[in-house]
Amino acid sequence: MPRFMSLIRIDEQNISSQAPDPDFEKRMGALFEEITKAGVMLDTAGLTPTSQGTRLTWSGGKISHTDGPFTETKEVVGGYALLQVKDKAEALEWTRRFLEAHPEHWDVTAEVRQVEGGPSDPS
Repeated sequence: MPRFMSLIRIDEQNISSQAPDPDFEKRMGALFEEITKAGVMLDTAGLTPTSQGTRLTWSGGKISHTDGPFTETKEVVGGYALLQVKDKAEALEWTRRFLEAHPEHWDVTAEVRQVEGGPSDPS
């Protein structure tokens, strides 16, 4: 079965200071339990803020390092989920449900991309 990476993008500079509703953890826990039992979720995690990250760039035959925060970037990857599903439509459906579990006042974007390689990769 193909694997898909769902990259969770957030605007790190405008994260809502408003606490999530009390049922947020309950909704997310129920979804994670369901997706794990379905054998779809291979791995997931949030990422630390960019203030704790470092970018490495290869350019002109040299490596440069830039420590975070990366203030010129509006959206950053704040987390990921690695899913193994039958097709892209199923990956999109699980990701849609993940986003809908979040509080309405949060702005969260997910980018879903197929992982290259593996036995079922048509490329």
